[in-house]
Amino acid sequence: MSYPVLLDPNDAVMLLIDHQAGLFNLVKDMSARALRNNVAALAKVATMQKIPVITSASVPDGPNGPLIKEIKQYAPQAKFIERKGQINAWEIKEFVQAIKDTKRKSLIMAGTLTSVCLAFPALCAQKEGYRVYAVVDASGNWSKMATDLTIARLAQAGVTPIDTFAVIGELQKTWNRPDAMEYANIFADNVLPNYGFLMQSYDKAKGR
Repeated sequence: MSYPVLLDPNDAVMLLIDHQAGLFNLVKDMSARALRNNVAALAKVATMQKIPVITSASVPDGPNGPLIKEIKQYAPQAKFIERKGQINAWEIKEFVQAIKDTKRKSLIMAGTLTSVCLAFPALCAQKEGYRVYAVVDASGNWSKMATDLTIARLAQAGVTPIDTFAVIGELQKTWNRPDAMEYANIFADNVLPNYGFLMQSYDKAKGR
């Protein structure tokens, strides 16, 4: 089966794994605020594009805590798969079956922490023939070195490391669309605050 070079929203599934409030305390390679914003941006664009969203958390009533509120806020349609301590979400048959049920083969995946909760299921999915995009800046890790090592490991296995801005751009495809302003707002509000300044400058130049 052939695929386009870039992401196709009609073949994509959004997997948001272990974005749990307690785990965010371990993230040291980026700010917690930036991480939350990027996860929120992915949830927003998935809802806009009607991309299936599947989430998972390991023992959410334990020290890892519940999923951050932004996921439910911006992707209320998400299917949640709870885990009872299993580290690798791909080992949960309900999680894998939920993906199979979509009949889609491109997985946009993010998970906290990057080197474990993202890497393990990404490697397993790639091995099973899925086209996996690992969204590194929507995952977060305990050190920059751990993140660098994980990116190398994923890339060597055929997984595509990617950032939130690129994911949204690939799904958006063009500014010549009726909901273009919604994408601009995601960029400005969540991913790239300076983009908001660009929009303000443009509006001022136009006398708006």
